[in-house]
Amino acid sequence: MDTPDQPQIYLITPTEIDLAAFTPQLASVLDAHPVACVRLALSTKDEVDLSRAADALREVTHARDVALVVTDHLLMVERLGLDGVHLSDAARSVRYARKELGEDAIVGSFCGPSKHDGMAAGEAGADYISFGPVQASALGDGSFAEREIFEWWSEVIEVPVVAEGGVSEDMVRALAPYTDFFGIGDEIWSQDAPAAALGTLIKAMG
Repeated sequence: MDTPDQPQIYLITPTEIDLAAFTPQLASVLDAHPVACVRLALSTKDEVDLSRAADALREVTHARDVALVVTDHLLMVERLGLDGVHLSDAARSVRYARKELGEDAIVGSFCGPSKHDGMAAGEAGADYISFGPVQASALGDGSFAEREIFEWWSEVIEVPVVAEGGVSEDMVRALAPYTDFFGIGDEIWSQDAPAAALGTLIKAMG
């Protein structure tokens, strides 16, 4: 994934989707705005459901020259013709994933708020590091990736960085100078008009 001056959009699917409704919804968002990558982030462990979703989303994304990665299911990447994997265990699986998928696949790593995990994942061969959530909430243990992490990363580390989780207009304005991608999920899918909601966030970058 290339990293131009203005951050790019990295869409994250809801954890549960109705394929018949979500597939055209995704298509309309991709037609309305430039998107670098889509992550299939379903919570289901049902292989048939995952395969069906991946097939449907791959048709939409690849027709528009948008990369499609899947959360954690390494073995499904080649089988389903996906572009890579997003690992949720920080640096632990990066080296193995790179070895299994080869140099051309996208291997991303979610590192929560940990700069140390991000550096380890980058050294292990991750194509991008994802930090988040980007602001405090009552979810999990309440920890979040502060702006200082993104500032430091953008100055010191060349591996592209994604800001995800709790992305609001204010956070977009605050982090746009320091991040390469914004990971956007429920922030738009929970709205009545996802394409319009994404447009509002993109405007905040300016």
